Amino acid sequence: MTDAGVPLRVVSYNIHSQRDDTAALAEVVRTAAPDVVIVQEGPRRFRWRQKTAALAESFGMVVAAGGLPSLGNVLLTSLRLRVVDTSCQRYPLTPGRHMRGAAYAHCRVGGVDVLLAGSHLSTDPAERPAQAAAFKRELAASTLPVVAGADINEGPDGPAWQTLAEGLTDTALAADRADRHTFSCADPRRRIDALFVDPRITVVDYDVVDTPAARRASDHFPVLVDLLLPTA
Repeated sequence: MTDAGVPLRVVSYNIHSQRDDTAALAEVVRTAAPDVVIVQEGPRRFRWRQKTAALAESFGMVVAAGGLPSLGNVLLTSLRLRVVDTSCQRYPLTPGRHMRGAAYAHCRVGGVDVLLAGSHLSTDPAERPAQAAAFKRELAASTLPVVAGADINEGPDGPAWQTLAEGLTDTALAADRADRHTFSCADPRRRIDALFVDPRITVVDYDVVDTPAARRASDHFPVLVDLLLPTA
């Protein structure tokens, strides 16, 4: 804890269903040494509990929330955080499309309460706005400072992105790093992954981790953000 607030290091990361180099994936996260990892495309099918626990262990972290109930959105934390409560959300299913959802965890760190949230919106532009609105309603209903990571599957000029960003801080913009692209690792030219935070939270630093290991680990680069949570 500092005079300005409680530090929190957060990674938001689409891990491509662990289809790539899992040793590199663990290296990327362990090198970043985050307090929180907001995972998209985590385990969501057969033996999802064991697979989620193994993923957390590979990162040196523990499972806070998510998995099958949130359709692959997973919240992992270090032992600095204590989980107070969790919930999961499923968005309405469009026939013929993948069902998607979100994971939430009310956590306490350094005497401060915070809501962690993660989601992965549809690749279909017709579906995304309603999913973003459903996610946003949960975030807006919280009285806690919110830290929300998402693979939005569109850029900042899209309607779903703008719905999520309303009233929150886009951490890339706050750090003047909005030119850092997150997708794809093979040809980085789009910023479709974001971390939004409550305006009461201070953005200290922001990075998109582009390293040789990150290029082997997934098709998305992870977003890495240092925050200060408000103590008042």
